[in-house]
Order: sequence, then C-alpha cells, then structure tokens
Amino acid sequence: MKILITSDHAGFELKKEIISYLKELNFEVEDKGPFEYQSEDDYPDFIKPVADEVSKNPEKLKAIVIGGSGQGEAIVANRLKNVYAVIYYAHNLEIIKLSREHNNANILSLGARFISSDDAKEAVKLWLETPFSGDERHLRRINKIDV
Repeated sequence: MKILITSDHAGFELKKEIISYLKELNFEVEDKGPFEYQSEDDYPDFIKPVADEVSKNPEKLKAIVIGGSGQGEAIVANRLKNVYAVIYYAHNLEIIKLSREHNNANILSLGARFISSDDAKEAVKLWLETPFSGDERHLRRINKIDV
C-alpha cells in the first residue's frame, strides 16, 4: 500500500516530519507537495489532486493531508467518490481506530496548529496499522454514502 502525503503552508513542517517517520516504519510514501514553503498557497490546490488519486484507487492508496486545522482539507477530500477523510486533533486515539475499523477511512487529515508532532506520529501509525473490520453493518453504511 502506498501512502500519499500533502499539505499547505501551515502543515509544511509537520509533513516533512511525518514523511521521515513513515519511512522509518518502512511504508511506501509519496510526497505530493508542496516542495517549498509558500505562505500564501491554497490548500485545495494540493488536497484535491491527492484525494482524486485515492478516489480512483481506494484499495491501494491511502493519504495523509495536513493543514492548519485539517477541516478544510477534509472537506475538499470528502467531495470525491470513494474518499472517506477523517480529522484528528489528538487526545483520544479511539477515534483513529474507529475511523478505520468502522468507516474504512482512507484519508487522515491533521490540523498542524492543533496537534504535536509526537501525537501526529502516534495517530498516523495506529491509523495505518488498523484494518477495516469488514463487518456487514459497516459495509452497508459505507455503501449508502456513494450512491
């Protein structure tokens, strides 16, 4: 499984840390930009292309998107079919587990202004290691989303 990662200016530094961490964990990671800090960039320019890739290949791709709050990033991502983006701010890792087990979330949105680097790494690891349960009730609910 390949992990795509992107951010806007607010998530630029955290993105670099998460990429290094993912490589330490032996995940295949592809940095989708930005590749240099630009204080006036717009998050949809980076998030939409990544979400589009996940939308077209949800079985083989997951993504991590990082912005100031993570909210706008998740909104952009969730506009595409087959994309289930969730936001994480820290404090309760059960949310991360449930987002995978029950919702089959394939994009994790992090709010860099609201989460420490260590909390982000812990959440990323758990999110990537937690499988979707595949329970009939969860499949039924997910199948009602993209109709």
